[in-house]
Amino acid sequence: MDQVMETVGAVSAALLPVVQKINAYLSDYILVFLLIGVGLVYSIRTRFVQVRCFGEGMRRVFGSLSLHGGRHESGMSSFQALATAIAAQVGTGNIVGASGAILTGGPGAIFWMWVIAFFGMATIYAEATLAQQTRIRDKNGNILGGPVYYITTAFRGAFGKFLAGFFAVAIILALGFMGCMVQSNSIGSTFETAFGIPSWVMGIVLVVICAVIFLGGVQRLASVCEKLVPVMACVFLVGAVFILVVRLRYLPATFAMIFQYAFAPQAIIGGGFGYALKTAISQGAKRGLFSNEAVMGSTPHAHAQANVKEPHEQGVVAMVGVFIDTFVVLTLNALVIISTLYTPSGILAEGYTDAVAATIDKTNLAQTAFGSVMTPELGSAFVAVCLFFFAFSTILGWNLFGKINALYLFGKKSPKACTVIYTVIALVFIFLGTLTSSDLVWELTDMFNNLMVIPNAIALLALTGMVLKTTHGVQRAGK
Repeated sequence: MDQVMETVGAVSAALLPVVQKINAYLSDYILVFLLIGVGLVYSIRTRFVQVRCFGEGMRRVFGSLSLHGGRHESGMSSFQALATAIAAQVGTGNIVGASGAILTGGPGAIFWMWVIAFFGMATIYAEATLAQQTRIRDKNGNILGGPVYYITTAFRGAFGKFLAGFFAVAIILALGFMGCMVQSNSIGSTFETAFGIPSWVMGIVLVVICAVIFLGGVQRLASVCEKLVPVMACVFLVGAVFILVVRLRYLPATFAMIFQYAFAPQAIIGGGFGYALKTAISQGAKRGLFSNEAVMGSTPHAHAQANVKEPHEQGVVAMVGVFIDTFVVLTLNALVIISTLYTPSGILAEGYTDAVAATIDKTNLAQTAFGSVMTPELGSAFVAVCLFFFAFSTILGWNLFGKINALYLFGKKSPKACTVIYTVIALVFIFLGTLTSSDLVWELTDMFNNLMVIPNAIALLALTGMVLKTTHGVQRAGK
């Protein structure tokens, strides 16, 4: 085992600087413009559907909430689809990703995450609507839907096939393989910190549990997600609210820092004004993408599975997923970190200095924050358990998304063989994630996430009219 870990470490050290350079270019010069650009287009063209139809989305989600959606001949109930999407969204991006954004870009990075999420709600409405409009059924009656199907609707011929193929390869690597490494890496690291359990042992446990669920297909995954997601969100919410009640007098200063350092981040992260502002925005955009996944093209695979009467219905439900992910779970985690560590007497009150950097990183920042109130042992344990469920549920969702694209590329002749091969490879990557350097895992995942955005954003812009026809049709019907 030691020899394997040494080999993995050497490869990681060689790859890391190369991947970081690619990522810096993509996130600084492409990602921000695509995220905000597509979100602005859909916000304006739909007359801010994320505001107008937010109440409708909440009613559709919570008006008929059930943790026993039942078994469907194919697909899922609307809530099961949302739960599967949220399972993918609410993962390490909310805890470890937000921590990394705050450390690198300062508390102001959270403000830019909010901006990205607000416009992303309009984008994800479009993604879910298009996934419903372009989904297909295979010869066995299984529902298949997602960006590859609306990309080939937007662009017929060789160009459409190229874009769809590029997206499919990117999402298989980004989520099915590398993304699951991020999740298992975070689980392994936090459990080792909290309980002293070797990371690789958690890797074996994860592989066994995931294999059982993966082999059960869409119906078993939907059944697990609809029960797991509400419970895990409530547990984290209770813990976070407890910390914020204890730190109540620091909340005004916490919100003030988020807004202040959004526009003057150099005071907390150093460097010149221009560099610091670019860092805060790019961290907010990059980590925001990894958290809520709008424009990334991942969650449409889940929303395509929903059995609803009209595509618009699942579109407004999808918006609630972004709201829960960013404005509830991620924000609570950020408020806990800032109110405990950045306010007076906090260890990061003077910024992320060299002395602090030696002991604090994005992996254990949340554990340190919760532990400052709960006691270090209890705080580490609480975050480790929450992160286990967050990351575990994300692995389930991402595996499904990657599998749909693997079937699109390789499964036309033998879907069962394709599914088995893909599942085995995915399980290997889940285990490897518990052995690999956190920095490289995050950078590789960011890179493939960024690459996924490009073809998906191009198709979303090309299909604006198709989305608007559905939206305006609902308005004319008075719904």
